Amino acid sequence: MAVKKVGILTAGGLAPCLSSGIGALIERYTEVAPEVEIICYRSGYKGLLLGDSFVVNQTVRDNAARLHKRGGSPIGNSRVKLTNVADCVKRGLIQEGQDPLAVAAEQLRKDGVDVLHTIGGDDTNTTAADLAAFLRQNDYELTVVGLPKTVDNDVIPIKQSLGAWTAAEQGARFFENVVAEQNANPRMLIVHEVMGRNCGWLTAATADSYTQSLDQLEFLPDAGLSRERDEVHGVYIPEMEFDLEKEAARLRGVMDELDCVNIFISEGAGVETIVKEMQSRGEEVPQDAFGHYKLDAVNPGKWFGQQFAAMIGAEKTLVQKSGYFSRAARANEKDLALIKSCADKAVDCAMAGQGGVVGEDEERGDELRAIEFERIRGGKPFNKNAPWFVDLLSAIGQPHDSQQLQTS
Repeated sequence: MAVKKVGILTAGGLAPCLSSGIGALIERYTEVAPEVEIICYRSGYKGLLLGDSFVVNQTVRDNAARLHKRGGSPIGNSRVKLTNVADCVKRGLIQEGQDPLAVAAEQLRKDGVDVLHTIGGDDTNTTAADLAAFLRQNDYELTVVGLPKTVDNDVIPIKQSLGAWTAAEQGARFFENVVAEQNANPRMLIVHEVMGRNCGWLTAATADSYTQSLDQLEFLPDAGLSRERDEVHGVYIPEMEFDLEKEAARLRGVMDELDCVNIFISEGAGVETIVKEMQSRGEEVPQDAFGHYKLDAVNPGKWFGQQFAAMIGAEKTLVQKSGYFSRAARANEKDLALIKSCADKAVDCAMAGQGGVVGEDEERGDELRAIEFERIRGGKPFNKNAPWFVDLLSAIGQPHDSQQLQTS
């Protein structure tokens, strides 16, 4: 089937690759198939359901490189699950009695789209899989090719998600300023909450990037400017269980010696424990369209801060979240190179009629390919035994072993 028209949408949360991903796709099509018309759906699957799109004109094609210099998504995102009929009706995206998949398919048919490119995480791409399956069952020839975006870096079986490297770098940059707040109060506990619902990769990588940034600074201990006070003193991720009392005792020693403690926590760490506590008090924990607990309501950073503060004798606790700062950043050079290689491959696959999510397939020797939709899923755990992470914990004096310690 000859490709005449392509649609692009971005969905889910932001990541430092969306704007550049759009730009890279536009550049590649302009390079290899300039005759192909490109449209962008505004606000992800919401725009697709509502038929809200615009044509990528020649001015945009000529200046697509500008998109590499910006963060966010200029065409807009939304969290819409096409199989969650009730949510789509509630939000006014479809009428009562309509099937979101059928509405989306009809819109694509109406728009004459031959290829749909989705840029998003596991939720976005599993939704794309649902749509692709529906289209096949209804004899509509359309190729869906996704690009993997998530700061969590937790998409199975993809080696590296677009934007994750940048998010770690930006989270480290964020904390470079926040850490100075320790000077504002004696016995200060600073909690840096990092994005990562089920995967601790971003928290670990952010802590590692921040630690490396300290190597570039000069210190003056005799004037109170010591590296020890700026260091990360604890890293807590969903993949690691720990003894809260033992960790508090260790951190109490740090507090007594340095007059401050800095800890990095994944937003998904301890969620199950916190949710159980909230529900035991009769509180209702809100969920999103995909059935995930809304982490701003659970607030793990606040919970950990309260737990540790009392046990280590903190006089003040400061909880800071780097997520919005990090996820809306422009892609760094390392991510730009990955985005370009994935976008080029995505266009090649689209022109050949090969659907799937383009990434380095860990189960196929890290081959860059269109990975079958049915193999895509979220929740890939971070390898807590990665040598660089083991070295990080060792350097800060935090215990690490293969045993599952009790959290309470």
